[in-house]
Amino acid sequence: MKPIQTAAAAALLAVFAGAVDAGPLKLKLANPQPESVTAGLAVNYAYPKDVKSLRDAYVALGIKSEAGAPLVGLDYLSSDDEPMALTSSKETKVAADIKGYIRFDTPGVYTLEVYSNDGLDLSIGGQQIAKVDAKRGCDPIGAVEVKIREAGWYALEGLYWQRKGGSCLIMEWSQDGGELDTVPNELYGH
Repeated sequence: MKPIQTAAAAALLAVFAGAVDAGPLKLKLANPQPESVTAGLAVNYAYPKDVKSLRDAYVALGIKSEAGAPLVGLDYLSSDDEPMALTSSKETKVAADIKGYIRFDTPGVYTLEVYSNDGLDLSIGGQQIAKVDAKRGCDPIGAVEVKIREAGWYALEGLYWQRKGGSCLIMEWSQDGGELDTVPNELYGH
């Protein structure tokens, strides 16, 4: 019986090691490439009585949503002077459906780091880049490496929720091991 347990353990370790050593996520170039884009990211908002999860945000957006002013990029941090969540009309209890593209001008390996307050599920080029489903401060979700094989536009989709207190949604990047910096606004379109 011990050899079976050892073989099963070895197989499990091999699967786990393969997942850990998978390398950078390979993003898919938008196909077809958009012929023209408008600056920023399209966003629809819902304002439920309460929102505590991605599911709550998804349901609220499905019941009643309204188009908001486009996000200029992903660099939003509420303050006393600008207390609203993203481009919404409220500070709290906000759900947002974000869609558009991000442009990578140079192939290579990029590190992406996303900060959110509160929940977020963000995908780029068909790969989940960040996911957190909890009330939290403006904290990093965890750096992810992505491989860009071709320059161009990559689809971006996000589901975001903000419950109480301050809000933020920020994405930073670096290429080939460089220092993280906020993704320039001109690289977003819809």
